[in-house]
Amino acid sequence: MNNTRLKELRTKNNFTYQMMANELNVSKTFYWQIEHGVRKLSYKMAFDIARIFGLKPDDIFYDEFLNYNDEVAS
Repeated sequence: MNNTRLKELRTKNNFTYQMMANELNVSKTFYWQIEHGVRKLSYKMAFDIARIFGLKPDDIFYDEFLNYNDEVAS
């Protein structure tokens, strides 16, 4: 899963990887892996990320989830 919406939100709000990592109490590498789809995203982490931007998890990740399910079904 490639979290393109997440990257867009991060850059639009002038957040660096390190700033996001600090907000989430994770390492910069851990956060980078989430944004690049290397690490699976837990619901709690999705909720925490959405909270940073004042959104709901579905506002950020729902389209990515649908695209991922389409790829798996193919």
